[in-house]
Amino acid sequence: MTLFGIKNCDTVRKARKWLEANQLDVKFHDFREDGLTTEQIEQWVSVVGWEALFNKRSTSFRNLTDTEKSDINQQKAIALMALYPTLIKRPVLVLDTQVQVGFKEADYQKWFNL
Repeated sequence: MTLFGIKNCDTVRKARKWLEANQLDVKFHDFREDGLTTEQIEQWVSVVGWEALFNKRSTSFRNLTDTEKSDINQQKAIALMALYPTLIKRPVLVLDTQVQVGFKEADYQKWFNL
């Protein structure tokens, strides 16, 4: 199981703390430091959809040019997330082929049957 995010994100910190408190073994992948491949993003999109993964409420999105913000579709969203990984809603928890985006304690409890 791998948790993808960035270290200084409050939501990522909450997820890591919850996983640790529930004694779940998870590897952390900081995509700002460790990078991400387009293939990883495409795989996540195939599971959860680009709209769930692409964070239009982020500072990173607000900092995009008007051209970058316009006419966003799946292909453009994947390219933008590959170029600017902080556009990805965090955290992304991957277990085998399952993908969970964001952190809500109730969703994690349900996912892990706790």
